[in-house]
Amino acid sequence: MKISTEETQIIKSVLRHVENGTTDMQPEVMENPVSNYTDPENLQREVDVLFRKFPIILGHHEQLAEPGDFFTNDDTGIPILVTRTNAGEVKAFMNVCRHRGARLTDKPCGKSKTFSCPYHKWTYDLEGRLRGLPHAGGFGEIDKSELGLVELPAFERFGLIWVRPSVSDGPFDLAAWIAPMEEQFKGLSMETHTVYKQWSLPRKMNWRLALEGFQESYHFCGAHEHTACAAYLDNQSVFLDKYPHVRHAVPLPTVVALKDQPEAEWDHRRNFLTQNYVFPCNYVQVQTDHIYIHTIIPTGVDTCIFKCMMLIPEAPKSEKAEGYWAKNYDVIRTVFNEDFEIGENIQKGLSTGANTHFLFGRYEIGLHLGRKAIDDALAGTLTTASVCAANAVP
Repeated sequence: MKISTEETQIIKSVLRHVENGTTDMQPEVMENPVSNYTDPENLQREVDVLFRKFPIILGHHEQLAEPGDFFTNDDTGIPILVTRTNAGEVKAFMNVCRHRGARLTDKPCGKSKTFSCPYHKWTYDLEGRLRGLPHAGGFGEIDKSELGLVELPAFERFGLIWVRPSVSDGPFDLAAWIAPMEEQFKGLSMETHTVYKQWSLPRKMNWRLALEGFQESYHFCGAHEHTACAAYLDNQSVFLDKYPHVRHAVPLPTVVALKDQPEAEWDHRRNFLTQNYVFPCNYVQVQTDHIYIHTIIPTGVDTCIFKCMMLIPEAPKSEKAEGYWAKNYDVIRTVFNEDFEIGENIQKGLSTGANTHFLFGRYEIGLHLGRKAIDDALAGTLTTASVCAANAVP
């Protein structure tokens, strides 16, 4: 497969770093206040802005394979119902009846032609329209069209399901929002993948600590000394600023052999782990032959939920294939757990006063870029509208 100009430049950068004993660097270190991980008011602002005003990856198209398929999600604090309509569109609604506010369904997923409130049986179709209510005469001349489910912006792109958990900011263009990652994501063919495993892990740590574990590779040979360390070049990642997103390419030792091969024969994916930060809380983590979708959402100032979906090219068709993917699943769970145990230990020490600021090193570039995007969003200078305008096709 022909690689992109961007991937060719990534390989060249790594080969230069290997030859010169260097790595990507920021001009200065960055101080990050510890209060970013401990302040309840700061967390509330993050929830109100980051987890309401921006789209979040909530699923894979396989979960909505046919009309009537649905799944629910409560992680952001907004009860969300996502379904596929008879016309094949993905729709998302608040999972809240318009009569007295009862949840329409508590099922995590399923298939249904309609959704009926368990309290008084007000019934809605897959488009969210109110279709029926018992003893309608008791409500006079109500306008059913004004009592449909509250719809949330929902999108299907690159085989992933995206939802913005708020209607307050009006419509926006997801294609423009994610345009900086378009070339890479389009080439991954995630829409043809299948979900091998998905899991949720509640953790006792601020959501930013979990987020930051994917934004640098400086820690690999410390936290993962006996697991992931040997699998990658030590602290020689390449970072591409895709504001507000980030492409973080972590090279495997095999990349060194490419220096003796013609560029036309180079293969990027076989030689890199790519940790794509999709602002504000997702990662599309590209392994050499499969993909993980991570979502990190705060549940408190010192707690969060980490959700992961493992996508593989096709369902296992043999015991050998099943064993291969099961081994990959076990490895990633082990490595993640090493990160999370350290993150939880960090959280325990935040209230001691030992640190008022953390230092982000010059080569911890993903931390710099990630914090800048978050700060800009909280300050109101980064919005979906501003990014979409910057990426709009003339």
